[in-house]
Amino acid sequence: MKFLHNKRVLTLVILLVFSVLVAGCGQDTGSSGTESKDDGGQQAAAPSEKVLIWGRGGDSSGLDPANVTDGESAKVTINIYDGLVKYQRDSTEVAPALAVDWETSEDGKTWTFNLREGVKFHDGTDFDADDVVFNFERWMNEDHEYHIGGTFDYWGYMFGGYPGVVESVTAVDQYTVEFKLASPMATFIANVAMFPFGIASPEAVKEHGEDYFKNPVGTGPFKFVEWAPDDKVVLVKNENYWGEQAKLDQLIFRSIPDNATRLMELQSGTIDIMDGITPDDVATIKNDDNYQLTLRPSMNVGYLAMNTEKEPFDDPKVRKAVNMAINKKEIINAFFAGLAKTAKNPLPPSLWGYNDAIEEYKFDPAQAKSLLAEAGFPNGFKTTLWAMPVPRPYFPQPQKIGEAMQANLAEIGIEAEIVSHDWTTYLDKTEHGEHDMAMLGWTGDNGDPDNFLYVLLDKDNAVAPAGNIAFYKNDELHDLLIEAQQEMDQDVRADLYKQAQVIIHEDAPWVPMSHSTPPIASKKTVSGYVPHPTGVEPLDTVDIQ
Repeated sequence: MKFLHNKRVLTLVILLVFSVLVAGCGQDTGSSGTESKDDGGQQAAAPSEKVLIWGRGGDSSGLDPANVTDGESAKVTINIYDGLVKYQRDSTEVAPALAVDWETSEDGKTWTFNLREGVKFHDGTDFDADDVVFNFERWMNEDHEYHIGGTFDYWGYMFGGYPGVVESVTAVDQYTVEFKLASPMATFIANVAMFPFGIASPEAVKEHGEDYFKNPVGTGPFKFVEWAPDDKVVLVKNENYWGEQAKLDQLIFRSIPDNATRLMELQSGTIDIMDGITPDDVATIKNDDNYQLTLRPSMNVGYLAMNTEKEPFDDPKVRKAVNMAINKKEIINAFFAGLAKTAKNPLPPSLWGYNDAIEEYKFDPAQAKSLLAEAGFPNGFKTTLWAMPVPRPYFPQPQKIGEAMQANLAEIGIEAEIVSHDWTTYLDKTEHGEHDMAMLGWTGDNGDPDNFLYVLLDKDNAVAPAGNIAFYKNDELHDLLIEAQQEMDQDVRADLYKQAQVIIHEDAPWVPMSHSTPPIASKKTVSGYVPHPTGVEPLDTVDIQ
């Protein structure tokens, strides 16, 4: 605690000195706007312009939404791109976007979208049905000329591979698109609304090729200007947006990895809003009239995945022992400041289909030791525990939480070395199964149980680059999840998902740790911000005085 205090004092001194120097240069980063050097095509913001600076814990891994899976990328790209459809501001109900309406055939295998006319991409090219076809075929077909720049993970996760369930995408006329599916898919419309399926300018994709992830062009409320890696991403208002224009003139996402430093920057006025608040600092925000605290609706899970393809985690007894060794309640009390509850299932309790009848593995070190002995490890074993380098909504203090898990495991003889990497490398290595145990989490993308259970734990997604980083495979579970995807009756689907959670609990590929209610702090001058349960939201309604 003493070290943390000293660190904050030092940070504050540095920030105060920085603020004096900035003031001496005549720069104002407050609500009235900023002046910035016109560099690399970035337009200088006039003093009267409205500029919002968002402080976040990590950098984006890329700005092509089809080729990223992390929230730091999504929170930027959702402001640059529109999809065919989108979610309502405060729920996962689907609403029109680039499509004004849609319909499905009686058998659920044909979907027809009528598109919005008069829309332009940020590069000035016109949007029509051919652009939709180009984007979907680029994502789904591995032999497409522009299926490049990444592995299009989300397409595989949500649509069952490449091409997966989508057989064809056809431009019926200039503003009508028809999708043919191999089988009914209850999640289809909710999936299409997800951030990875923002429609990109085909001309920009063709121009930039492998580097498109650094040169994003969509139709959304903000246009891309600049990305300085590990520093900031700069967006400006799209003056030609088809919908209501954004209230902000400029939107800047700054990467500030340390939670305490980020809070100090909010207090010194160099940022306007921040996420990734250390829970112990929530009271500081609540008790200061200059700031406001907003809680994001909980639709997430933080977990410790055990790589079931590696010994000894191929043995369910070992995995259950790890579950019983970790004191989840104590960890959440210590590091979440009351803004989370312990998890027993991979599905958050806020979603339909949650199985509350399942009894969680109790904290029981003695029973955990007994299970290890039965598995042939009476004296424990050595392994690695990968801890995330950046705070995420489901793990606000990942290194400390990892150390607490490490101490719990040591009590039953498991000697776990903490391993970490930069965020992009961490994601890549865990997706390729280099870990023994790894902390990770998920914020739901579409409000459907499929987005948790199929994406994170089905055998289809246990192939690198894997969404299922436990590399857990169970045929009975797979059959249930595919049946649930194809069943259009939600009550029937809910029962199938409850059965699926029983199987997952018995096999114990994870230690489900937490379901959090992530806090967002902002200046009182910020208005119109509505946090979305998916963890990312367009900021076109946000204003700053």
